[in-house]
Amino acid sequence: MPQVRNPIFARVYAALAGSPLGKAMEKDRRRLLDGLTGRVVEVGAGSGSNFPFYLEGVTEVVAVEPEPYLRARAEAAAKAAPVPITVHAATASSLPFPDGSFDAGVFCLVLCTVPSPSQALAEMLRVLKPGGELRFYEHVAAPHGRMLGRMQQAADMVWPRLFGGCHTHRDTVAAIRDAGFEIERVKDLSFTVIGIPTPITPHAAGVARRP
Repeated sequence: MPQVRNPIFARVYAALAGSPLGKAMEKDRRRLLDGLTGRVVEVGAGSGSNFPFYLEGVTEVVAVEPEPYLRARAEAAAKAAPVPITVHAATASSLPFPDGSFDAGVFCLVLCTVPSPSQALAEMLRVLKPGGELRFYEHVAAPHGRMLGRMQQAADMVWPRLFGGCHTHRDTVAAIRDAGFEIERVKDLSFTVIGIPTPITPHAAGVARRP
């Protein structure tokens, strides 16, 4: 069974979901999942923070979470979800599902942490049906040369060790496009704590599709 153990970070991450910071993100989670239909794979489900926001057009959610503590929290959250959800122990780079087996996929605050975003995106492309939809909501790299971008580059020398492998300066939208997805729309967002920019302030949310 694939495992990714980050026991301290996992507990902090789960606690944040119920904090004012986590509550402030709920509107973004709702928008991320709005209008999804069919069978959905959510990769890196964490503690299941997205689960309450899947709507009845979704027939099933298959969630993947390799960290044991977060997976247990996700399994508990799945029981109260409005749609059927099963939680699997697997990693983004090796999804245990057949080719073309999902109508849609979700990455939410995940691609910053995976060792290889290109491999995770290739796996998502593989398991989606032709024409399948990818919804993503990620914090991303600020433009090069700007103060925030330079802050991210400096932070990434230590940030991943402190925050479960999280990298702040990844150009995730470009990685999605490079993986073979067609970007349909993307929105730049800014998420601050009491108005103070941090390395994870720039966010991007959008829709892409397997050709």
